[in-house]
Amino acid sequence: MERERVRWGVLATGGIAASFTANLLDMPDAEVVAVASRSDASAKAFAERFGIPRAYGDWSSLAEDEDVDVVYVATPHSAHRAAAGLCLEAGRAVLCEKAFTLNSREAEELVTLARSRGLFLMEAMWMYCHPLIRRLKALVDDGAVGEVRTVQADFGLAGPFPPAHRLRDPTQGGGALLDLGVYPVSFAHLILGEPSEVTARAALSDEGVDLRTGMLLSWESGAHALLNCSIDAGTPVTASITGSKGRIDIPHGFFYPDRFVLHRDGREPQEFTAEAEDGPRDSLRHEAGEVMHRVRAGDTESPLVPLAGSLAVMRTLDSVRERIGVRYPSER
Repeated sequence: MERERVRWGVLATGGIAASFTANLLDMPDAEVVAVASRSDASAKAFAERFGIPRAYGDWSSLAEDEDVDVVYVATPHSAHRAAAGLCLEAGRAVLCEKAFTLNSREAEELVTLARSRGLFLMEAMWMYCHPLIRRLKALVDDGAVGEVRTVQADFGLAGPFPPAHRLRDPTQGGGALLDLGVYPVSFAHLILGEPSEVTARAALSDEGVDLRTGMLLSWESGAHALLNCSIDAGTPVTASITGSKGRIDIPHGFFYPDRFVLHRDGREPQEFTAEAEDGPRDSLRHEAGEVMHRVRAGDTESPLVPLAGSLAVMRTLDSVRERIGVRYPSER
């Protein structure tokens, strides 16, 4: 791509779409040129809020907009397959929110479509693009804690969320697992890869989605991960990695950390902190920057958030749901 600026389209107008758009507007090499919603009113209100020149009351118009280089899909999980697929069919590069899709079958369909068209596709797992998470991963890979034995991570919100909320709506892919549990699961995958065995237990709501889920993932190496997610109980939102020679602890907000501590046997703890220029902890700009770098280079995926990794996470989430008895209406 010869042009310096990457032109974005935003598909959906909810909270995460607003946060991502706000970050894009602070990036000199990004331009948000269009937004789409299922209603004209919602799209126009979002466009006015962020100064976006074009607002569409349907997804197809955005997908077919030749001035859009990449579309950010921020719909609920249940619509990811349809929305991202529509954009890929129209020849647009896509950044699709997590969880990537409802299930691994839908994820495979998107990956196959993107590869057949030679188009860029990435799951919006911003944690993988965060500089401190990348530093942590490099330390683990270099043997800083020795052979990894255990990973622990949790993400829980106290709620309560009413039955009509999207987090409890089966038709929107509700429940703790796909919305929050995807972070601990993705963190464990980042460190250890895809597990060989999955065990899980959950408490389900009257609507049939998981209110809280506990997971034990196991690997043939003997390593295991203890993970937890919840939409009815607040948790510390921490993570730790324990190995044969030490441990790494990440305090609250493990998926957007401002620091982590490396404990090595026989040494003083070593703290790693975010650089001042990294900005606020909840910034999504590292993810956006990675997408724009890859799109400009003509790449079809990112090595930071590889498609094979997203597919593996979806297989693990499928296995968890199978064990806790959660199926969504579109899967029946």
